[in-house]
Amino acid sequence: MSYTIEGSTGTWEIVCGLEVHAQVVSEAKLFSGAATKFGAEANTQVSPVDAGMPGMLPVVNGWCVEQAVRTGLGLRAAINRTSVFERKNYFYPDLPCGYQISQYQHPVVGTGKLTIDFPDGTAKDVGITRLHLEMDAGKSVHDAHADASLIDLNRSGVALMEIVSEPDIASPEEAVLYLRKLRSILRYLGTCDGNMEEGSLRCDANVSVRKVGDTALGTRCEVKNVNSMRFVARAIEYEARRQVEILEGGGRIDQETRLFDSVRGETRSMRSKEEAHDYRYFPDPDLLPLEFSQAFVDELRTQLPELPDQKKARFIADFALSAYDASVLVAERESADFYETVLAALSDKQRDGKMAANWVINELFGRLNKEGRGIAGSPVSAAQLGAVVGLIGEGTISGKIAKD
Repeated sequence: MSYTIEGSTGTWEIVCGLEVHAQVVSEAKLFSGAATKFGAEANTQVSPVDAGMPGMLPVVNGWCVEQAVRTGLGLRAAINRTSVFERKNYFYPDLPCGYQISQYQHPVVGTGKLTIDFPDGTAKDVGITRLHLEMDAGKSVHDAHADASLIDLNRSGVALMEIVSEPDIASPEEAVLYLRKLRSILRYLGTCDGNMEEGSLRCDANVSVRKVGDTALGTRCEVKNVNSMRFVARAIEYEARRQVEILEGGGRIDQETRLFDSVRGETRSMRSKEEAHDYRYFPDPDLLPLEFSQAFVDELRTQLPELPDQKKARFIADFALSAYDASVLVAERESADFYETVLAALSDKQRDGKMAANWVINELFGRLNKEGRGIAGSPVSAAQLGAVVGLIGEGTISGKIAKD
């Protein structure tokens, strides 16, 4: 998707890569048996391991490892049968150990790709650099006490998948399409619920700019912890224009970490950008390398559901849908299942994939959107809508009567 910024010295383009932190769907944390339920009272879901108590040893949650491998398979990525947990050393009040257990040199998942679909029917592959597992930090609460910041360790140790893209994203719109597609895949797989409001899906955007025609990468700035797709687009656009303005004024870009102020619609400096050596990574001495067989990977592959791209291709081939209609229907697994249930309610003579899609997308989804409801809150079941579509197809009732 073409996106450029016109400046006084030439035309600039955006180069962006995203780092997405996706919380693993699991009832226990990555290295302890503590619960992960959202919204629990502060510090009620904390084990001695999560609190960094001396002498406590982490134990890997095998379910979380399986979820990471499933996600890697869903991203058409290489699965590394040997991976290593490392300590990433930094010091925050909400990180009681003084380090985060993560993966760096030997992640559980290697390179893959994700296809984003444009409204005009074209598509683009965005490379996946890696997916690694890591524990989340706790949360600093600054507005609950007038004279102090408080620490909630309920999130400490929660399993995260950090999914890192290649710098293949060239516009704010592409970033949103990438996030939507990634979220859809995660939800189909059941490995992350994708709830950005609850912090289950968070995004860091690495943004740089360069003149159109140049091949060298510019100095990047990382915009941290953006928690909505709309804000991701706004943050990337603002940051790119800020960098162009500096460069055209004869300045240089400092590599740094920035925050996005959604009220002002601007990014602001947080700290200088750290490099890997600043974290003094080394293998965690309490955890053996993760090793699993090819048979283990193959078994997980057989359990994968039909994913959005596969379902979209089938809908186009089997039901003669347009690429746009198929994309809308497969964006959420519940919507695709609803559509197929509508079709299942029709006889062979009544079955018209295009008409059924029109009623599901335009009539039902349109009405639900106006009322602020999701598909789960539909007052009309898929079987009921299928019966109505069948009556229209037979000519028993008109479309106008059905809408009323």
